Amino acid sequence: MPHHLVLQRPDIGRCDLSFLPPLPIRPSENGNGSILRFEVPENFALPPEAAAELDKLKIDHAVLPAIPFSDLGLIVSDMDSTLITIECVDEIAAGVGLKEQVAAITEQSMRGELDFEQSLRKRVGLLAGLPESVLQEVYDQVLKLSPGAEYLLSECKKHGVKFMLVSGGFTFFTDHLQTRLGLDYTHANLLDTDNGCLTGRLNGRIIDAQAKADLLREYRAKLGLRHGQVLAVGDGANDIPMLTEAGFGIAYHAKPKARQAADICINHNGLEAIRGCFL
Repeated sequence: MPHHLVLQRPDIGRCDLSFLPPLPIRPSENGNGSILRFEVPENFALPPEAAAELDKLKIDHAVLPAIPFSDLGLIVSDMDSTLITIECVDEIAAGVGLKEQVAAITEQSMRGELDFEQSLRKRVGLLAGLPESVLQEVYDQVLKLSPGAEYLLSECKKHGVKFMLVSGGFTFFTDHLQTRLGLDYTHANLLDTDNGCLTGRLNGRIIDAQAKADLLREYRAKLGLRHGQVLAVGDGANDIPMLTEAGFGIAYHAKPKARQAADICINHNGLEAIRGCFL
């Protein structure tokens, strides 16, 4: 199967890429000058010094099969710091003056230094007594979609690619995003409440790293898809099993362990770069 080296950065045509080895080039596919594609052998690897130069220029680079985006059947995405720009649990904790403490635990967990479920239960426990209304406040006032999210989702709908949000965060936010964005499937953790307040507990199955990978496999089978038709994207250690289970695992502005496990890293562009990887 033909492979491409795909380079992405706004106005990439103005960049001096003379340090790259000589390669056949395809015209930009999106017409806005942000993508260059080079035809390469299947076993092609960028020389480390060339990859380092591209990173200095904030150019995302990937080698992958030259296939149309419509060949995908399912994208499985993390929510916090992937589809959206925030970590919801950290912002909820701001309501009790504990954002810094909770964010530190979140960071350790996402780097893979703490067990995810234990760290999640510890963080949620600190939220006990907060009114449920703080969730709506975070959604309305703080939550923002990542750059390129709406474009990626519109392209999924255009090309018939299903989109599943799987989150170690909370159903309050995944449900709202599903309604707002028309997401096909969502899975997250359910916060326990009593008399309009958070109890500091969770109900039901915990969506951790293993659950994310299990859900990917479940929906791949349910939709009758091949391994190479499923793409996963995330940023933290708890995304690694689903990244490695997918046909294409993409680390998005990710922690080092997730970048090491992924097939493709998007470090500089927005989520539109996922679409740009494909024809």
